[in-house]
Amino acid sequence: MQLNLTKPICFFDLETTGINISKDRIVEISILKVHPDGKEESKTWVVNPEMPIPAEVTAIHGISDADVADKPTFKELSKEIYNLIKDSDLGGFNSNRFDIPLLAEEMLRAEVDFDMKNTQSVDVQTIFHKMEQRTLVAAYKFYCDKDLSNAHSAEADTKATYEVLKAQLDRYEDLENDTKFLAEFSSRKKFADFAGFLIFNKEDEECFSFGKHKGKRVLEVLDKEPGYFGWLLNADFPLYTKKVLTAIKLRQFNNKLS
Repeated sequence: MQLNLTKPICFFDLETTGINISKDRIVEISILKVHPDGKEESKTWVVNPEMPIPAEVTAIHGISDADVADKPTFKELSKEIYNLIKDSDLGGFNSNRFDIPLLAEEMLRAEVDFDMKNTQSVDVQTIFHKMEQRTLVAAYKFYCDKDLSNAHSAEADTKATYEVLKAQLDRYEDLENDTKFLAEFSSRKKFADFAGFLIFNKEDEECFSFGKHKGKRVLEVLDKEPGYFGWLLNADFPLYTKKVLTAIKLRQFNNKLS
């Protein structure tokens, strides 16, 4: 089954120096852009992360310091990557919890104003876990009857993710072939940021999902404890989380003026 698209969707996968969204960097990114007319375009970049790649991570994806030594940095590639995805929805495997947050961090570090306000995100892993509870390798075998022999290659994982989603649409009649539906179905909670530190309550108000103020409205906390905002900005939180907090703080300030 082909995807029913009203705008392009970019399936992508990252290989990185680790799994810390705030600190780790991209070493490879592969994007498969699928257009509403079915046209596909694919691009893969190896990236110099400007930091050492731990040996245990190289053992997983096979990319070493020597492989990236003469490659461009993410900042040098950022505009090209952004131009490819800026008009598209996004799709990936575990992308809502890892790939999108880390990509957002890299974009913001490169001074690209990356935002998801008008972008749907389809996480194929979440669909798979809700339906079958497996890994990407197992999903590829289960849905496509193929062996993912080159797992942890960004390009192989990206193509496999795209094929798995199409096969999921063929298998499950209750899955609508619609990006908005798939994005909502593959989301776990409604986050205000990418990393899940800020969530929306039933009234669509931003709330903290961690720490001493877990479950409390952000505006209420910032009003009663102004110093908490400064602590958050100086603490080790993702840049995008800080960007969202700053926007909420600015909204609070403007509301007081009006």
